[in-house]
Amino acid sequence: MAFLADRLDRIQPSPTIAVTSKARALKAAGRDVIGLGAGEPDFDTPAHICAAAKAAIDAGDTRYTDVDGTPALKDAIIQKFQRENGLTYTRDQITVGTGGKQVLYNALMATLNPGDEVIIPAPYWVSYPDMVNLAEGTPVTVACGANAGFKLTAEALAQAITPKTKWLILNSPSNPTGAGYTEAELRALADVLLQHPQVWVMTDDMYEHLAYDDWRFKTIAQVEPRLFDRTLTCNGVSKAYSMTGWRIGYAGGPASLIKAIAKLQSQSTSNPSSVSQAAAVAALTGDLSFLGERNTIFQQRRDVVVAMLNEAKGLHCLVPNGAFYVYPSCAGVIGKRTPAGKVIATDSDFVTELLEAEGVAAVQGTAFGLSPYFRISYATSTDALTEACTRIQRFCASLVD
Repeated sequence: MAFLADRLDRIQPSPTIAVTSKARALKAAGRDVIGLGAGEPDFDTPAHICAAAKAAIDAGDTRYTDVDGTPALKDAIIQKFQRENGLTYTRDQITVGTGGKQVLYNALMATLNPGDEVIIPAPYWVSYPDMVNLAEGTPVTVACGANAGFKLTAEALAQAITPKTKWLILNSPSNPTGAGYTEAELRALADVLLQHPQVWVMTDDMYEHLAYDDWRFKTIAQVEPRLFDRTLTCNGVSKAYSMTGWRIGYAGGPASLIKAIAKLQSQSTSNPSSVSQAAAVAALTGDLSFLGERNTIFQQRRDVVVAMLNEAKGLHCLVPNGAFYVYPSCAGVIGKRTPAGKVIATDSDFVTELLEAEGVAAVQGTAFGLSPYFRISYATSTDALTEACTRIQRFCASLVD
């Protein structure tokens, strides 16, 4: 359509949202569908956070706020960064957006010029490359396979950097794999970055608190303070606090960058919801004991899913360090046929036929830049996950050479 902007041709609709929408439509039509596509905790927002939002409404806290966050929320974020990450910021180094996605988008739009390169380890969250493309930058994806634990190595980073590189995006623990970088791995990446002062780092730490076994979260500016002045440390309340619909993301970074982000946001959405900001203050300053209880449940679910997927014919699944995703390989079923004679040529074919045959909705690996894999979110009940994995096992067993 000639009326539409050419920039739309650079991007695709979010595949994860598309899968979730399709699953909902099938359910509405009466199909028995288990949706494992959405990256959304099934727990309710904690009561004390909801109470803070209600109190804000009752107090008339329903008007415009500062464009990039209230002083109260910025102070809560400053305290969080200091307390949990050992990072010291001032208010002019903090930005608050309508969800973590807006913070990342704002930063890329505020900094990228045509031809600027952004290094994105693959598998990646589906929105990274599209946001870079919208900002007229060039996404440079670096394949990080299962043999590397789905993580970027220092050697691969060094090979990917060019004079045009402006950003490296790091997501730990990762969506879609749940892989988390160790302190030693981050330090090795930092050593490379210190040799290239033109490269900035954008960390997506949204799943910080969802960590299992003996893995411990670290963020790169914490590991290497010399990178502090060229790192945007991004986070939010969506995942750990079960606040996906509240839409609050935030970041800490150099004041000049934060000012540029605020300038952009002032002409797009303006301030995030005042009520959601009040709730986020309670989230960041309140009791965090619920996190441990929920992580125990997530870890139990993870273990069930990994074990059952590894029992499915042709699948192989690594054990993730955090988040609530697994990213199993379906290489062992590529080339096989369904009972109806359809060939499974790609991971997209696999998830399409799985949904059709067994009513299990997952997301194809092509959406995340590394095939042949698929992503499952285990942020749903153990009973639903067990049934879904039973169906996956049955579907894989039905495939023939």
